Amino acid sequence: MLIKRKSIEKEESSRPATRKPKFAPVTLSELDGVRYLHFGTEWVQGAMRIRKPDWPELEYAQQMMAWMLWNAAPTRVAQLGLGTGALTKFCYKHFPETQVTTVELNPSVISICYSMFKLPDNDGRLNVVEMDAMDYVTNPDNHGTLDALQVDLYDATARGPVLDTPEFYQACAACLNDDGIMTINLFGDHPSYAKNLKAMKFAFPQVVSLPEVHDGNVVAIAFKTRRNIDVAALADRAAQIVAETKLPAKSWLKGLKAALA
Repeated sequence: MLIKRKSIEKEESSRPATRKPKFAPVTLSELDGVRYLHFGTEWVQGAMRIRKPDWPELEYAQQMMAWMLWNAAPTRVAQLGLGTGALTKFCYKHFPETQVTTVELNPSVISICYSMFKLPDNDGRLNVVEMDAMDYVTNPDNHGTLDALQVDLYDATARGPVLDTPEFYQACAACLNDDGIMTINLFGDHPSYAKNLKAMKFAFPQVVSLPEVHDGNVVAIAFKTRRNIDVAALADRAAQIVAETKLPAKSWLKGLKAALA
């Protein structure tokens, strides 16, 4: 049985800024050819199939790419929370003309991604930076610059995003261009889910949640500008995504249809 405990990161975030933050230990496990990332508990923080290091192994991580239904050629994509680098590696590989930025506060996570999860080195297109996600989204230099923003900010307890205020989501929305889309990993079977949805709906004019997967993961899609979501009209784009990347985009359409019914 998993035991709930106080979040080390959350406690440290309330301490004076002069103190260096403490983090839960970064640990690994492997099963059936899949390597998993943990923060000192049994909760899975990310996964990589060892023979397919650029593939997003977990279904919720695949759903985080649902913004591809509306944008086939993004210019700039950002990821908040590195995890195993699954989304970062996928975007870097499949969008060769795209600038990919990933923000991660814990230096140990960045190190383990290089050593155990085959994260590429930074170059002219890829920039993995050690910094606080709130500092990134509140920086005016980043406002209006992103086509897609992927948010997966969990601490050791893995029961809800660490950043979840209306102010945080307003800053996320500010980072998107007018057609920009945010995807976020939430935990449906937890009080944090309703809190995050309420905060997102305050910051975004339109938010849609896909069906729950795994043990409670729910991916929500937030649009900077409200749009008419015509599921039937997206069928050709979904088929293209499946053909080019093998991502299960047709299942995303089924999820959207159910959410909009």
